[in-house]
Amino acid sequence: MNFDAYARTAVDLVNAQLATVDDLRGLFTDENAYMRDEVAERDLAAFRRAQKRLREVFDSGAAGRDPETVAELNALLEAFPVQPRISGHDAADWHMHVTSRGASVSAEYLAGAVWGLAVWLCEYGSSRFGICADERCGNVYLDTSSNCCRRFCSERCATRSHVAAHRARKRAASAEPASSETPQLTHV
Repeated sequence: MNFDAYARTAVDLVNAQLATVDDLRGLFTDENAYMRDEVAERDLAAFRRAQKRLREVFDSGAAGRDPETVAELNALLEAFPVQPRISGHDAADWHMHVTSRGASVSAEYLAGAVWGLAVWLCEYGSSRFGICADERCGNVYLDTSSNCCRRFCSERCATRSHVAAHRARKRAASAEPASSETPQLTHV
């Protein structure tokens, strides 16, 4: 099983807009195309609730509140239990699924997302759960950098934030009075 891929589905869910069932369908990759076709209106509410709870996991993880992060992930693991099963068509195609056959789309997707995030936490720690430093964004991410120094969810946000900071420094510098000039005193 690719736990990183499952953990990334949690990131995708937290960052998704979920106003409509069509928004929810946009969450599923080609790999999960069958979910896109089977998703129902009842799944939308489950995804929204899980989205909020997973956001809290990222908030507490990024803030270094490990006991809260672990407690919420454990509660989510209970709400969306993993029931592994082997799936496929022949010996060359066997792979694992995280839920039993016939589970709802929300149960299957969310069990995988929560399981992946829980494994990620155990493997790398909650310090690898991040929230984009660009205050206009707020997306979450998993820090895969070698030295745990990532601050932005994407290169786009990093560039936008750095450009904005550079422009702000330039404006501040041009607004300051010229400090190198010495006032001339005139004697009368």
